[in-house]
Amino acid sequence: MEEEIKSEFRNSRFVLQEEEEILNKCLTFCINYNLSPSDLVSNWEAYYLNRLLNEPIVQNAEMDGFLLHLQNVKKEDVLKEETGLHSYSIRDVEMILNNDDETKDNTPGTPTGHHQDIYSIAHDTTPLSYGGALSYGKPSTLVTPFSKRIDKCVVKFSINTIPDEENGKQEPKHENAEIDEDDVIRRVIPPKRCSMLIHESGPKSGCRFMYDRTEDKINAMENRIRKHTRALVASGLYEEPTDPTIASQRSIFAVGMICCDGEGRLNDKSIMLQSSAEYSGGECVRLDLQRLSHFSVFPGQVVGIEGHNPSGHCLVASKLVDSIPTSGADDENLNSAKRQAIDKENQPTGLICKQRELSMIIAAGPFTTTDNLLFEPLVELLAYAKRRQPQLLVLLGPFVDTEHPDIKKGTTDRTFDDMFHFDIMRKLEDYVECMGSSARVLLVPSIRDANHDYVFPQPAFDINVGDLKSQIASLTNPGIFEANEVKVGCCTADIIKQISGEEISRTAADGKPIDRMSRLANHIINQQSFYPLYPPAESVPLDLSLAPEALQLSLVPDVLILPSDIKYFVKVLNGESEGINHMKCIAVNPGRLSKGEGGGTFLELDFNGGSDKIRASIVGI
Repeated sequence: MEEEIKSEFRNSRFVLQEEEEILNKCLTFCINYNLSPSDLVSNWEAYYLNRLLNEPIVQNAEMDGFLLHLQNVKKEDVLKEETGLHSYSIRDVEMILNNDDETKDNTPGTPTGHHQDIYSIAHDTTPLSYGGALSYGKPSTLVTPFSKRIDKCVVKFSINTIPDEENGKQEPKHENAEIDEDDVIRRVIPPKRCSMLIHESGPKSGCRFMYDRTEDKINAMENRIRKHTRALVASGLYEEPTDPTIASQRSIFAVGMICCDGEGRLNDKSIMLQSSAEYSGGECVRLDLQRLSHFSVFPGQVVGIEGHNPSGHCLVASKLVDSIPTSGADDENLNSAKRQAIDKENQPTGLICKQRELSMIIAAGPFTTTDNLLFEPLVELLAYAKRRQPQLLVLLGPFVDTEHPDIKKGTTDRTFDDMFHFDIMRKLEDYVECMGSSARVLLVPSIRDANHDYVFPQPAFDINVGDLKSQIASLTNPGIFEANEVKVGCCTADIIKQISGEEISRTAADGKPIDRMSRLANHIINQQSFYPLYPPAESVPLDLSLAPEALQLSLVPDVLILPSDIKYFVKVLNGESEGINHMKCIAVNPGRLSKGEGGGTFLELDFNGGSDKIRASIVGI
């Protein structure tokens, strides 16, 4: 059979590196899993393609990973044939063996003595080995695609607008240039601790949801239209709105919400304008945008329209206003009682950093690759953060991703809370303890987190970190916080991708080319809402009765974090529209920390007083 196995590999043009040892292992695989030589080589080809191996060489180092592949294939075949089966793993065996003492008295009960020790051994932060689960002899390290990647900590994109005399860091290197270790470790002076202020406008942990009514949805939309109407009239640039459904030969001004005349995607023939109940009883009128040289609209967007409606059935627009003025008083209007200062009174004055200066590392989940639950990208990110020493590490979910294959299939033998505690929180606690009192970590949940409430807006994680409470905190989704007086807004719902799939736009033929990512991000600022899309995407469990104020973006943040499946970006939004000037805002999409079986990207950002003084680098993990 060994000769047959060897022949099958050669027919498939694979070269055996350590022939004798590999053939012995392959023979064992054939016997244990009842495979023919051709079936074995077919499985190897699938493994070879999934792992993205570079050369057609069968290496002995890959045998453990190949065995894990065969075990998963066999397990899936068994689960397909019979339901109601539990697939036991080596962890089940260890649990039984480690609880020998507790089972001797034959008294039924729940093992408690060794539970925590088992997890602390199985989920150490050191590079994890599957040797114990793959072979009962000498342990061997599992080779994963992530561990075999060649380019590590590669700068994909960078921007630096900080003057040279203020530039304390070396200029980021060009794309595909690896960051020098000497540059990374060059800091001698420990970083100063940043202040932290969280705006608590979202739902509370443990809140009841799925109780929203049609009335709540109508009221939320009505309130948005009224808010925009008041702001536009107060600016003095526009007259009091009128009912757009009434026939009139003169030019009128109306405010309403963009909607579609039926199910399906919006197009230029199906655009409707729904005005407020105050002016039109909530009725809709068809909207004609053919006379506009440029526009960008999507369902749920609140706009001001100047035009005329000669027939009473169609409002012909001559001007579209898609943004509203933002007064400087908006920030002052935020209820100060809903701001939570974290450890403000206990900060040593000598460690307080300059205001309006902040260094951050921002990363969005998933934090593990799709082929395992080892959380290797997270471990690599924390190692990078230890070298760079940012004042603030912002991690955005999902952490325990419902889209992960193992979680989707239910093949993991741990609870989601255990995974979050041992694979995420314990690593973060180790990071903070290693970095000292100057380090801060902020977590933002996602609706894809299996261990958290499936609702949007979403309460913060209920985390218990003991003495590290002042350094590890959680934010609602969406949410706003201030660090060193730098205002930062976060939303883990992929609103950029969702608006991108619903908007229709026209650009002026002789105008300047418009950056699409900037336009999409500008919608968030212009609409003063973290989630202006309505109806929401099917994947978003929007509950407008829970905390509608949590979706409001009543101030222009200095930094707006919008993680998305769309390619990473860093954009400076000017937000100027028809005489209405907004403050500049930096919109960023750090990308996903892991993509499939490989690494993704994260963002390193230094804010030095304003949007015109930033240093940002998109780094490939």
